[in-house]
Amino acid sequence: MTRPKLHIKKDDRVLVLTGRDRGKVGRVLKVFPAKGRALVEKVNMIKRHTRGGGSAGQGGIIEKEAPVAVSNLKVICNHCTEPTRVGRKVLEDGRRVRVCKKCGEQLDG
Repeated sequence: MTRPKLHIKKDDRVLVLTGRDRGKVGRVLKVFPAKGRALVEKVNMIKRHTRGGGSAGQGGIIEKEAPVAVSNLKVICNHCTEPTRVGRKVLEDGRRVRVCKKCGEQLDG
């Protein structure tokens, strides 16, 4: 089974397009390509009730991020600082890089 190609990678800055966190900007912490979801810093916060003891230590209510659908996220370009769509380009040396559709700059380092 092939993994789907995503326009988002870890450490990208993204804008949330829909949902209760619409308009928030955050950094991608982790990407789940098979599910088409991503964990974004301080976005889609949930409360998890945990039991104490064992390796978890003290129990209580923990707030943490829940995954967001990648279709609801837009990458923010480092160069033009605008939310943008992502294109792909093949360089002369054969590498594939992501490019900003607005300014044409590379998103990959």
